Amino acid sequence: MGRYIEPSCRLCRRERQKLFLKGTKCFTEKCPVERRAYPPGQHGQNRRQKISEYGVQLREKQKIRRMYGLMEEQFRNYFEKALRKTGRTGETLVKMLECRLDNVVYRLGFAPSRKAGRQLIVHGHLMVNNKVVNIPSYLLRAGDIIQIREKSKKLDVIHSSMKPLNANEQLIVELYSK
Repeated sequence: MGRYIEPSCRLCRRERQKLFLKGTKCFTEKCPVERRAYPPGQHGQNRRQKISEYGVQLREKQKIRRMYGLMEEQFRNYFEKALRKTGRTGETLVKMLECRLDNVVYRLGFAPSRKAGRQLIVHGHLMVNNKVVNIPSYLLRAGDIIQIREKSKKLDVIHSSMKPLNANEQLIVELYSK
């Protein structure tokens, strides 16, 4: 099984925008995209050439692939499945990617990032329809029930991800009521 083990922030810098691969770090001023807004590598600051139409398409594909943490072959397989289904291929592809278990765990707030969601799933902390599922690419259907195993409810990662926003919303209400 292949997976990306290099620095995640390098991917964000390559795409020149935040992909939110590091969880909460992406919301702080320590985010490398904020500090160095140029691509990584020896020629990152010096290259300012116009990108071709193919280059624009490639950057979009790479951005989506990196956001969901997929390898090239896996992404290609999702594309081919989306191509066979009826409807707009692009929308179908995004729907399939959003239905992956690791993405849903991230979207529900059980994990601070998709990588952390993958780790929770692989370690067997989650159940789908009362069965332990340890495959991050498991495709969910409408009506599936996702829950945290009883033994895993004590994990700090889950509790810290599910904490509410640390802000006083009453001050915002007072500001706008003036």
